[in-house]
Amino acid sequence: MRNRPTFLHPFYGKNGQGPEVEVVRWLGKRVGAHDIDHFLAHQDVNAYLSALDDAGITHAVITGRSTPAVRIPNDEVRALVQTAPTRLIGIGAVDPLALGVAGAVDEVRHIKDLGLQGVNMDPAFLAEPLQADDARLFPVYEECQRLSLPVFLMTGPTSVDLRFAHPANIGAVANAFPRLKIVVSHGGYPFVDEMIGVAFKHENVLVSPDFYLFVAGSKTFVEAANGFMRHQLLFGTGYPFRPMKQTVEDFLRLGFLDEVLPDVLYNNAAHLLGLAN
Repeated sequence: MRNRPTFLHPFYGKNGQGPEVEVVRWLGKRVGAHDIDHFLAHQDVNAYLSALDDAGITHAVITGRSTPAVRIPNDEVRALVQTAPTRLIGIGAVDPLALGVAGAVDEVRHIKDLGLQGVNMDPAFLAEPLQADDARLFPVYEECQRLSLPVFLMTGPTSVDLRFAHPANIGAVANAFPRLKIVVSHGGYPFVDEMIGVAFKHENVLVSPDFYLFVAGSKTFVEAANGFMRHQLLFGTGYPFRPMKQTVEDFLRLGFLDEVLPDVLYNNAAHLLGLAN
């Protein structure tokens, strides 16, 4: 989950130079990456696929982004997926403030037509930071629910203000759209207990802590997945900010029950995205 090849954008370290590279290194250090320069070796599709092979990852979910700072056209995400269609799964992205209500809804339909498997939004990183339950986002949720497209919402401590990361906002969306599958990228960190509480109440909420699972305070996610959240936790590396192989190895040491691992590593995502189990 939330895997973004380096060559997609300078924000992910494209070309291995510029101030964005230092951001990748900085965040890598914060989330426990052993090799903070690992991403520099993956500047084309073949190198990227080799990194997936080395980590033992069969499918990568390529999450698009559309914010004023990072705009990746959805057609470009589809083109990348087409280079390895049996391994790469594309998630489109929408910026409702930039497109307006009608434009955003049209873009959701375009994402569906492209064959992408979901819609990503980064509400706190738009021109005006928004909460996930801001009414201006509701037309997107409504259309995604109608089209059976899951919505991916980015949360986390790098938001402009921690209030934008609080899972209560996710709970409000889940309550308003009970048939909408909602994937919480970064898992609402640092509000781990609150995120678990939202997932307890709303079975349509799936949690992908990705690299924040390896930061202090996140181990309760493991306990929850070994219980009621077994079918609501999704594995993710957060690449390029954390090495894929190291993340797989670290994940397997966190204490997930043997019978739970197939679900959190593959089955839950396969069900969400319509893959064959």
